[in-house]
Order: sequence, then C-alpha cells, then structure tokens
Amino acid sequence: MDQVKIGKFIAACRKQENLTQAQLAEKLNITDRAVSKWERGVCLPDVSVYESLCKELNISLNEFLAGEEKSDLLKKMDADCLNN
Repeated sequence: MDQVKIGKFIAACRKQENLTQAQLAEKLNITDRAVSKWERGVCLPDVSVYESLCKELNISLNEFLAGEEKSDLLKKMDADCLNN
C-alpha cells in the first residue's frame, strides 16, 4: 500500500465531502492531527477506523486501499488487459 497515495486520496475525498480535518476527526472520534498525518502520508489509519472512514468519505474499502476511485481502478484494469 502506498501511504502517500492513500493520504492524498483521503484528503481529496474529505474535501469533496466539504469536511475539514477537524470535522472528519470528530466524526471518527480521533484527533485532527491523526487526519493530518494520514493526508501527508506519514502513517495510515488504524484498521479499526477503515470502515467508519470509508463511510464518512463515501468510498469503498477497495478504493481506500488502492488510493483511488473505482472508475480509475477500472480504467487501469482495462489498460492492463489490453496490454497482455
């Protein structure tokens, strides 16, 4: 898993949901410093937060782990199939 890529994805999804780091942190019962660390790629969220985080950001667990939206994943899969 690419921490930096996932962090940037978390930040983009959070902004798309019009949430500040503090608001997201409050919804997840964590600190805004933790959200900041995720978004900078310093660390990943604890596994126990994954489900709630995905729910708040309206993304799937697969999208979270890949660090990109499903549509982007499908495009890459299609491109890989064409290249093989």
